[in-house]
Amino acid sequence: MDDREHQQLDRYAPETASNRLLRVVVRIVVLVVVLPVRMVWDLAVAGGQVCRRVLLPPAVRALTALADGAGWVLERLFGGIGWVLGWLIGTLVLRPLRWLYTSVLTPLGHGLRWIGTALLLPALYGLGNGIGWLITVLLIVPLRFLWRYVAVPVVRYGLVVPVVWLYANVLTPIGLGTAWVLGRLWQGTAWTLGTLWQGTAWVLAQLWRGIAATGRGLGLAVAWLVMTLLVAPIGWVYRRILTPVGREIAAAFEVAWRIAGYVSRAVGRALARLAWHLIGAPVSWAYRRVCTPVGHFLRDAVWAPARRAAAEAGRAARAALTTARETVRQARRDAWRALVGAAAAERPGEPRGIPARTLGSTTTVPSAAQASESPLGGDPFAKQG
Repeated sequence: MDDREHQQLDRYAPETASNRLLRVVVRIVVLVVVLPVRMVWDLAVAGGQVCRRVLLPPAVRALTALADGAGWVLERLFGGIGWVLGWLIGTLVLRPLRWLYTSVLTPLGHGLRWIGTALLLPALYGLGNGIGWLITVLLIVPLRFLWRYVAVPVVRYGLVVPVVWLYANVLTPIGLGTAWVLGRLWQGTAWTLGTLWQGTAWVLAQLWRGIAATGRGLGLAVAWLVMTLLVAPIGWVYRRILTPVGREIAAAFEVAWRIAGYVSRAVGRALARLAWHLIGAPVSWAYRRVCTPVGHFLRDAVWAPARRAAAEAGRAARAALTTARETVRQARRDAWRALVGAAAAERPGEPRGIPARTLGSTTTVPSAAQASESPLGGDPFAKQG
Protein backbone atom coordinates (compact mmCIF):
# COMPACT_ATOMS: atom_id res chain seq x y z
CA MET A 1 0.00 0.00 0.00
CA ASP A 2 1.57 3.31 -1.09
CA ASP A 3 1.45 6.80 0.59
CA ARG A 4 -1.57 8.03 -1.41
CA GLU A 5 -3.70 5.12 -0.19
CA HIS A 6 -2.54 5.80 3.40
CA GLN A 7 -3.57 9.44 3.02
CA GLN A 8 -6.96 8.48 1.60
CA LEU A 9 -7.55 6.09 4.52
CA ASP A 10 -6.27 8.60 7.10
CA ARG A 11 -8.96 11.10 6.07
CA TYR A 12 -11.55 8.83 7.67
CA ALA A 13 -9.49 8.18 10.85
CA PRO A 14 -8.33 11.49 12.39
CA GLU A 15 -5.61 11.40 15.06
CA THR A 16 -7.16 11.75 18.54
CA ALA A 17 -6.21 10.95 22.14
CA SER A 18 -8.36 7.84 22.11
CA ASN A 19 -6.59 6.61 18.97
CA ARG A 20 -3.19 7.16 20.57
CA LEU A 21 -4.30 5.37 23.76
CA LEU A 22 -5.70 2.49 21.69
CA ARG A 23 -2.41 2.29 19.78
CA VAL A 24 -0.34 2.07 23.00
CA VAL A 25 -2.62 -0.61 24.49
CA VAL A 26 -2.59 -2.67 21.29
CA ARG A 27 1.21 -2.50 21.05
CA ILE A 28 1.65 -3.60 24.68
CA VAL A 29 -0.71 -6.56 24.18
CA VAL A 30 0.97 -7.53 20.90
CA LEU A 31 4.44 -7.29 22.53
CA VAL A 32 3.34 -9.67 25.28
CA VAL A 33 2.04 -12.10 22.64
CA VAL A 34 4.95 -11.75 20.19
CA LEU A 35 7.88 -11.85 22.68
CA PRO A 36 7.69 -15.65 23.38
CA VAL A 37 7.26 -16.37 19.68
CA ARG A 38 10.30 -14.24 18.78
CA MET A 39 12.42 -15.87 21.52
CA VAL A 40 11.44 -19.35 20.29
CA TRP A 41 12.22 -18.30 16.71
CA ASP A 42 15.65 -16.89 17.65
CA LEU A 43 16.38 -20.04 19.69
CA ALA A 44 15.49 -22.25 16.72
CA VAL A 45 17.67 -20.14 14.37
CA ALA A 46 20.61 -20.29 16.81
CA GLY A 47 20.19 -24.05 17.20
CA GLY A 48 20.18 -24.49 13.44
CA GLN A 49 23.35 -22.40 13.07
CA VAL A 50 25.06 -24.40 15.85
CA CYS A 51 24.11 -27.67 14.17
CA ARG A 52 25.25 -26.42 10.79
CA ARG A 53 28.56 -24.93 11.94
CA VAL A 54 29.59 -27.07 14.95
CA LEU A 55 27.92 -30.49 14.81
CA LEU A 56 27.48 -31.09 11.09
CA PRO A 57 31.16 -30.88 9.91
CA PRO A 58 32.50 -33.42 12.47
CA ALA A 59 29.59 -35.74 11.74
CA VAL A 60 30.24 -35.46 8.01
CA ARG A 61 33.96 -36.10 8.49
CA ALA A 62 33.28 -39.10 10.74
CA LEU A 63 30.81 -40.59 8.27
CA THR A 64 33.24 -39.95 5.40
CA ALA A 65 36.10 -41.67 7.26
CA LEU A 66 33.83 -44.59 8.19
CA ALA A 67 32.66 -44.94 4.60
CA ASP A 68 36.25 -44.81 3.31
CA GLY A 69 37.38 -47.50 5.77
CA ALA A 70 34.42 -49.73 4.97
CA GLY A 71 35.02 -49.22 1.27
CA TRP A 72 38.69 -50.13 1.60
CA VAL A 73 37.86 -53.31 3.56
CA LEU A 74 35.10 -54.34 1.15
CA GLU A 75 37.29 -53.60 -1.86
CA ARG A 76 40.15 -55.75 -0.54
CA LEU A 77 37.86 -58.57 0.60
CA PHE A 78 35.45 -58.79 -2.31
CA GLY A 79 38.18 -57.91 -4.82
CA GLY A 80 40.21 -60.96 -3.83
CA ILE A 81 37.15 -63.21 -3.73
CA GLY A 82 36.00 -61.92 -7.11
CA TRP A 83 39.44 -62.47 -8.64
CA VAL A 84 39.55 -66.06 -7.36
CA LEU A 85 36.00 -66.78 -8.57
CA GLY A 86 36.76 -65.22 -11.94
CA TRP A 87 39.89 -67.30 -12.35
CA LEU A 88 38.08 -70.51 -11.35
CA ILE A 89 35.16 -69.81 -13.71
CA GLY A 90 37.49 -68.93 -16.57
CA THR A 91 39.62 -72.05 -16.02
CA LEU A 92 36.93 -74.62 -15.27
CA VAL A 93 34.00 -73.35 -17.36
CA LEU A 94 34.84 -70.78 -20.03
CA ARG A 95 37.94 -72.41 -21.50
CA PRO A 96 36.31 -75.89 -21.88
CA LEU A 97 33.24 -74.27 -23.38
CA ARG A 98 35.35 -72.26 -25.82
CA TRP A 99 37.27 -75.40 -26.83
CA LEU A 100 33.98 -77.28 -27.29
CA TYR A 101 32.59 -74.46 -29.43
CA THR A 102 35.66 -74.01 -31.63
CA SER A 103 36.62 -77.69 -31.95
CA VAL A 104 33.26 -79.49 -32.05
CA LEU A 105 30.25 -77.24 -32.59
CA THR A 106 31.75 -75.01 -35.29
CA PRO A 107 32.86 -77.89 -37.61
CA LEU A 108 29.54 -79.66 -36.98
CA GLY A 109 27.62 -76.50 -37.93
CA HIS A 110 29.68 -76.08 -41.12
CA GLY A 111 28.95 -79.72 -42.08
CA LEU A 112 25.21 -79.33 -41.47
CA ARG A 113 25.12 -76.11 -43.46
CA TRP A 114 26.92 -77.80 -46.38
CA ILE A 115 24.46 -80.71 -46.29
CA GLY A 116 21.51 -78.28 -46.30
CA THR A 117 22.80 -76.06 -49.10
CA ALA A 118 24.28 -78.78 -51.30
CA LEU A 119 21.72 -81.58 -50.89
CA LEU A 120 18.46 -80.63 -49.20
CA LEU A 121 17.75 -77.27 -50.87
CA PRO A 122 18.18 -78.55 -54.49
CA ALA A 123 16.02 -81.60 -53.71
CA LEU A 124 13.27 -79.48 -52.11
CA TYR A 125 13.43 -76.96 -54.97
CA GLY A 126 12.96 -79.69 -57.58
CA LEU A 127 10.14 -81.31 -55.61
CA GLY A 128 8.34 -77.95 -55.25
CA ASN A 129 8.64 -77.25 -58.98
CA GLY A 130 7.18 -80.68 -59.85
CA ILE A 131 4.24 -80.26 -57.45
CA GLY A 132 3.56 -76.79 -58.85
CA TRP A 133 3.56 -78.05 -62.43
CA LEU A 134 1.12 -80.86 -61.54
CA ILE A 135 -1.27 -78.45 -59.77
CA THR A 136 -1.14 -76.06 -62.73
CA VAL A 137 -1.84 -78.78 -65.31
CA LEU A 138 -4.47 -80.75 -63.37
CA LEU A 139 -6.38 -77.97 -61.54
CA ILE A 140 -5.71 -74.37 -62.59
CA VAL A 141 -5.93 -74.87 -66.37
CA PRO A 142 -9.36 -76.70 -66.22
CA LEU A 143 -10.77 -74.10 -63.78
CA ARG A 144 -9.62 -71.24 -66.00
CA PHE A 145 -11.28 -72.88 -69.06
CA LEU A 146 -14.57 -73.40 -67.18
CA TRP A 147 -14.62 -69.78 -65.92
CA ARG A 148 -13.87 -68.22 -69.31
CA TYR A 149 -16.13 -70.32 -71.56
CA VAL A 150 -18.95 -71.46 -69.25
CA ALA A 151 -19.47 -69.27 -66.16
CA VAL A 152 -18.93 -65.83 -67.74
CA PRO A 153 -21.51 -66.28 -70.62
CA VAL A 154 -24.11 -67.72 -68.22
CA VAL A 155 -23.75 -64.83 -65.74
CA ARG A 156 -23.78 -62.18 -68.49
CA TYR A 157 -26.85 -63.37 -70.46
CA GLY A 158 -28.75 -64.94 -67.58
CA LEU A 159 -28.41 -62.16 -64.95
CA VAL A 160 -26.75 -58.90 -66.06
CA VAL A 161 -28.75 -58.26 -69.28
CA PRO A 162 -32.23 -58.80 -67.66
CA VAL A 163 -31.31 -56.62 -64.64
CA VAL A 164 -30.12 -53.76 -66.89
CA TRP A 165 -33.30 -53.89 -69.01
CA LEU A 166 -35.51 -53.90 -65.87
CA TYR A 167 -33.67 -50.89 -64.42
CA ALA A 168 -33.82 -48.86 -67.65
CA ASN A 169 -37.45 -49.60 -68.73
CA VAL A 170 -39.30 -50.11 -65.40
CA LEU A 171 -37.55 -48.72 -62.32
CA THR A 172 -36.32 -45.46 -63.87
CA PRO A 173 -39.81 -44.14 -64.97
CA ILE A 174 -41.34 -45.16 -61.62
CA GLY A 175 -38.58 -43.36 -59.69
CA LEU A 176 -38.94 -40.15 -61.75
CA GLY A 177 -42.71 -40.00 -61.18
CA THR A 178 -42.35 -40.61 -57.44
CA ALA A 179 -39.70 -37.88 -57.16
CA TRP A 180 -41.99 -35.32 -58.96
CA VAL A 181 -44.90 -36.06 -56.59
CA LEU A 182 -42.75 -35.82 -53.45
CA GLY A 183 -41.26 -32.53 -54.67
CA ARG A 184 -44.70 -30.92 -55.03
CA LEU A 185 -45.76 -32.14 -51.59
CA TRP A 186 -42.57 -30.74 -50.00
CA GLN A 187 -43.06 -27.30 -51.56
CA GLY A 188 -46.60 -27.02 -50.14
CA THR A 189 -45.56 -28.21 -46.71
CA ALA A 190 -42.61 -25.82 -46.56
CA TRP A 191 -44.82 -22.77 -47.47
CA THR A 192 -47.32 -23.69 -44.72
CA LEU A 193 -44.67 -24.17 -42.08
CA GLY A 194 -42.94 -20.90 -43.00
CA THR A 195 -46.13 -18.92 -42.55
CA LEU A 196 -46.81 -20.50 -39.16
CA TRP A 197 -43.23 -19.84 -37.99
CA GLN A 198 -43.37 -16.15 -38.88
CA GLY A 199 -46.53 -15.64 -36.86
CA THR A 200 -45.18 -17.56 -33.87
CA ALA A 201 -41.90 -15.63 -33.96
CA TRP A 202 -43.71 -12.25 -33.89
CA VAL A 203 -45.78 -13.31 -30.85
CA LEU A 204 -42.72 -14.60 -29.01
CA ALA A 205 -40.75 -11.42 -29.75
CA GLN A 206 -43.47 -9.22 -28.25
CA LEU A 207 -43.67 -11.45 -25.19
CA TRP A 208 -39.87 -11.35 -24.74
CA ARG A 209 -39.82 -7.54 -24.92
CA GLY A 210 -42.33 -7.34 -22.09
CA ILE A 211 -40.42 -9.83 -19.93
CA ALA A 212 -37.11 -7.96 -20.56
CA ALA A 213 -38.65 -4.59 -19.55
CA THR A 214 -40.04 -6.11 -16.34
CA GLY A 215 -36.67 -7.75 -15.57
CA ARG A 216 -34.77 -4.50 -16.06
CA GLY A 217 -37.07 -2.71 -13.63
CA LEU A 218 -36.74 -5.44 -11.02
CA GLY A 219 -32.95 -5.52 -11.47
CA LEU A 220 -32.64 -1.77 -10.92
CA ALA A 221 -34.77 -2.00 -7.77
CA VAL A 222 -32.76 -4.93 -6.35
CA ALA A 223 -29.46 -3.21 -7.15
CA TRP A 224 -30.59 0.00 -5.38
CA LEU A 225 -31.66 -1.99 -2.33
CA VAL A 226 -28.35 -3.94 -2.22
CA MET A 227 -26.25 -0.78 -2.57
CA THR A 228 -28.29 1.07 0.06
CA LEU A 229 -28.79 -1.67 2.65
CA LEU A 230 -25.63 -3.80 2.25
CA VAL A 231 -22.72 -2.26 0.30
CA ALA A 232 -22.86 1.23 1.89
CA PRO A 233 -22.84 -0.08 5.54
CA ILE A 234 -20.08 -2.57 4.76
CA GLY A 235 -17.96 0.15 3.12
CA TRP A 236 -18.49 2.47 6.11
CA VAL A 237 -17.48 -0.28 8.56
CA TYR A 238 -14.43 -1.13 6.43
CA ARG A 239 -13.26 2.52 6.17
CA ARG A 240 -14.05 3.66 9.73
CA ILE A 241 -13.34 0.50 11.80
CA LEU A 242 -11.53 -2.34 10.04
CA THR A 243 -8.93 -0.26 8.18
CA PRO A 244 -7.67 1.75 11.22
CA VAL A 245 -7.71 -1.31 13.48
CA GLY A 246 -5.89 -3.46 10.91
CA ARG A 247 -3.29 -0.77 10.25
CA GLU A 248 -2.65 -0.29 13.97
CA ILE A 249 -2.39 -4.06 14.55
CA ALA A 250 0.09 -4.42 11.67
CA ALA A 251 2.21 -1.53 12.95
CA ALA A 252 2.03 -2.93 16.47
CA PHE A 253 3.20 -6.35 15.25
CA GLU A 254 6.12 -4.75 13.39
CA VAL A 255 7.24 -2.69 16.42
CA ALA A 256 6.72 -5.60 18.82
CA TRP A 257 8.73 -7.93 16.55
CA ARG A 258 11.69 -5.53 16.57
CA ILE A 259 11.52 -5.01 20.36
CA ALA A 260 11.19 -8.76 20.93
CA GLY A 261 14.25 -9.26 18.71
CA TYR A 262 16.32 -6.91 20.85
CA VAL A 263 15.15 -8.66 24.04
CA SER A 264 15.70 -12.14 22.56
CA ARG A 265 19.23 -11.30 21.37
CA ALA A 266 20.15 -9.92 24.79
CA VAL A 267 18.83 -13.04 26.53
CA GLY A 268 20.61 -15.23 23.97
CA ARG A 269 23.96 -13.47 24.51
CA ALA A 270 23.63 -13.90 28.28
CA LEU A 271 22.75 -17.60 27.94
CA ALA A 272 25.57 -18.16 25.43
CA ARG A 273 28.15 -16.57 27.75
CA LEU A 274 26.86 -18.63 30.69
CA ALA A 275 26.95 -21.83 28.61
CA TRP A 276 30.52 -21.08 27.46
CA HIS A 277 31.78 -20.61 31.00
CA LEU A 278 29.91 -23.67 32.31
CA ILE A 279 30.29 -26.12 29.40
CA GLY A 280 32.34 -24.79 26.50
CA ALA A 281 35.51 -23.85 28.36
CA PRO A 282 35.77 -27.18 30.29
CA VAL A 283 35.04 -29.20 27.14
CA SER A 284 37.62 -27.24 25.13
CA TRP A 285 40.24 -27.72 27.86
CA ALA A 286 39.48 -31.46 28.00
CA TYR A 287 39.70 -31.75 24.21
CA ARG A 288 43.07 -29.98 24.03
CA ARG A 289 44.62 -31.50 27.14
CA VAL A 290 43.19 -35.06 27.13
CA CYS A 291 41.52 -36.14 23.88
CA THR A 292 44.18 -34.81 21.51
CA PRO A 293 47.17 -36.58 23.19
CA VAL A 294 45.16 -39.80 23.52
CA GLY A 295 44.15 -39.63 19.85
CA HIS A 296 47.75 -39.06 18.74
CA PHE A 297 48.89 -41.98 20.89
CA LEU A 298 46.23 -44.28 19.40
CA ARG A 299 47.10 -43.15 15.89
CA ASP A 300 50.85 -43.72 16.28
CA ALA A 301 50.83 -46.75 18.57
CA VAL A 302 47.74 -48.72 17.45
CA TRP A 303 46.37 -47.65 14.09
CA ALA A 304 49.69 -47.35 12.17
CA PRO A 305 51.02 -50.83 13.22
CA ALA A 306 47.62 -52.39 12.52
CA ARG A 307 47.55 -50.82 9.08
CA ARG A 308 51.08 -52.03 8.29
CA ALA A 309 50.17 -55.53 9.51
CA ALA A 310 47.08 -55.53 7.29
CA ALA A 311 49.20 -54.45 4.30
CA GLU A 312 51.72 -57.22 4.95
CA ALA A 313 48.89 -59.76 5.28
CA GLY A 314 47.44 -58.56 1.98
CA ARG A 315 50.79 -58.95 0.22
CA ALA A 316 51.25 -62.42 1.70
CA ALA A 317 47.74 -63.42 0.57
CA ARG A 318 48.44 -62.16 -2.96
CA ALA A 319 51.73 -64.09 -3.05
CA ALA A 320 49.94 -67.24 -1.84
CA LEU A 321 47.25 -66.82 -4.51
CA THR A 322 49.95 -66.38 -7.17
CA THR A 323 51.74 -69.53 -6.01
CA ALA A 324 48.45 -71.48 -5.95
CA ARG A 325 47.64 -70.30 -9.46
CA GLU A 326 51.04 -71.42 -10.78
CA THR A 327 50.64 -74.79 -9.00
CA VAL A 328 47.18 -75.35 -10.48
CA ARG A 329 48.42 -74.34 -13.92
CA GLN A 330 51.35 -76.78 -13.72
CA ALA A 331 49.02 -79.56 -12.47
CA ARG A 332 46.61 -78.91 -15.33
CA ARG A 333 49.49 -79.00 -17.85
CA ASP A 334 50.77 -82.27 -16.39
CA ALA A 335 47.26 -83.78 -16.46
CA TRP A 336 46.80 -82.73 -20.09
CA ARG A 337 50.16 -84.30 -21.02
CA ALA A 338 49.20 -87.49 -19.19
CA LEU A 339 45.88 -87.71 -21.05
CA VAL A 340 46.95 -86.62 -24.56
CA GLY A 341 50.65 -87.18 -24.54
CA ALA A 342 53.52 -84.79 -25.12
CA ALA A 343 55.31 -84.06 -28.38
CA ALA A 344 58.51 -85.87 -29.16
CA ALA A 345 60.56 -82.77 -28.50
CA GLU A 346 58.88 -82.28 -25.09
CA ARG A 347 59.11 -85.83 -23.67
CA PRO A 348 61.02 -86.06 -20.41
CA GLY A 349 64.54 -87.37 -20.58
CA GLU A 350 65.13 -86.17 -24.17
CA PRO A 351 67.07 -83.04 -25.11
CA ARG A 352 65.38 -80.15 -26.92
CA GLY A 353 67.12 -79.10 -30.08
CA ILE A 354 70.44 -80.88 -29.24
CA PRO A 355 71.68 -83.11 -32.12
CA ALA A 356 73.37 -86.45 -31.62
CA ARG A 357 77.15 -86.65 -31.48
CA THR A 358 78.95 -86.51 -34.83
CA LEU A 359 82.56 -86.73 -35.89
CA GLY A 360 84.39 -83.60 -34.87
CA SER A 361 81.82 -82.68 -32.24
CA THR A 362 82.10 -82.91 -28.48
CA THR A 363 78.34 -82.81 -27.84
CA THR A 364 76.86 -86.07 -26.62
CA VAL A 365 73.35 -87.33 -26.16
CA PRO A 366 72.50 -87.37 -22.45
CA SER A 367 70.77 -90.74 -22.72
CA ALA A 368 73.75 -92.39 -24.44
CA ALA A 369 76.72 -93.80 -22.55
CA GLN A 370 79.95 -91.84 -22.57
CA ALA A 371 82.21 -93.34 -25.24
CA SER A 372 85.89 -93.77 -24.69
CA GLU A 373 88.16 -91.41 -26.52
CA SER A 374 90.78 -94.12 -27.12
CA PRO A 375 90.21 -96.92 -29.65
CA LEU A 376 89.83 -100.53 -28.67
CA GLY A 377 93.08 -102.08 -27.52
CA GLY A 378 94.50 -98.86 -26.17
CA ASP A 379 96.30 -95.97 -27.80
CA PRO A 380 98.81 -97.30 -30.36
CA PHE A 381 100.76 -94.08 -30.21
CA ALA A 382 101.06 -93.95 -26.45
CA LYS A 383 104.52 -95.59 -26.43
CA GLN A 384 105.88 -93.30 -29.12
CA GLY A 385 105.93 -90.28 -26.88
